Amino acid sequence: QVQLVESGGGLVQAGGSLRLSCVASGRTISTYNMGWFRQAPGKEREFVAAISRSGGSTPYADSVKGRFTISRDNAKNTVYLQMNSLKPEDTAVYCCAADFQRVNPPRNKIEYDYWGQGTQVTVSS
Repeated sequence: QVQLVESGGGLVQAGGSLRLSCVASGRTISTYNMGWFRQAPGKEREFVAAISRSGGSTPYADSVKGRFTISRDNAKNTVYLQMNSLKPEDTAVYCCAADFQRVNPPRNKIEYDYWGQGTQVTVSS
């Protein structure tokens, strides 16, 4: 089993940047695909980005493509989400997740096995 803890959220003005971190414990994340999801008030949790075990595959949601970058450091058991050119509609709780079973990093939240508690990102206009 793996435990995931996110950090790095906060309040930022539109156009600004934040970098989220997700630190894993319990098992090495090198055996997991990792993903970032977000949930805004009154909305369903939605896919943001994912990264394969080696880092060679990084699918993104269309809404963040070109602005967000997912990366991982397996030696530090950490996954990152660099968020640039933030918009008010990016406001949400951001959660990281781990998938042990699939070959390719999934976009569907039901395919992830472990979840963190999330970190709040608020973008003011």
